Amino acid sequence: MKKQKLYRPNVGLMVLNAAGDVFMAHRTDSRQKAWQMPQGGIDKGEDEYAAALRELYEETNITSVTLIAESTQWYFYDFPTGVHFVNEKKKAFDGQKQKWFLFQFTGDESEIDLDRPDPEFNQWKWVKAEEIVDMIVAFKQDVYRHVVDEFMPFIDAVRHS
Repeated sequence: MKKQKLYRPNVGLMVLNAAGDVFMAHRTDSRQKAWQMPQGGIDKGEDEYAAALRELYEETNITSVTLIAESTQWYFYDFPTGVHFVNEKKKAFDGQKQKWFLFQFTGDESEIDLDRPDPEFNQWKWVKAEEIVDMIVAFKQDVYRHVVDEFMPFIDAVRHS
C-alpha cells in the first residue's frame, strides 16, 4: 500500500509596491538560485491570515500592508529528494501546502529590515511578476506559476491605478 503524502500547512505572501512589482528576497541558506517570496508555517490552531501577517513581519519587518486577495485554493509542492533543511520541523513532511495572500505594501521602504533574529533572507528587490518564476528553485516553480496566474488580474489593476 502506498503511503499518503504528508504536507506541512504553510502561507505564501506576494507583496506588491505601488508600481505593481513583487517583493522577492534571497535565502541566507543558499548560494544558488534561491530567491523567493516570503512564506512560512501555520502554527497549530492559527488562522491562515494571521499566519500570513506574522510570517511577513518575522521575515521582513513589514507590517504596512493591505490585503488585496487570497488564493482560491491550496497549492502543493513536494520537497526534492536529498534537500537540505535548516528547519527540523520540515523533516517529518513530504512537502508543503500553501494558502497564498496578495498584499499591497503601503509603507516606506525603510520599514523593510531583513536583519532579524535567525534571518531567512540576506537581500531583497522589487521584480516584475512575469520574472519571478525564473528566479526560484525548480521544485517551487509550478506553484509560483499558478500563483502569478491567479493574482495577475489584481497585479494588472495595481499597475494601472
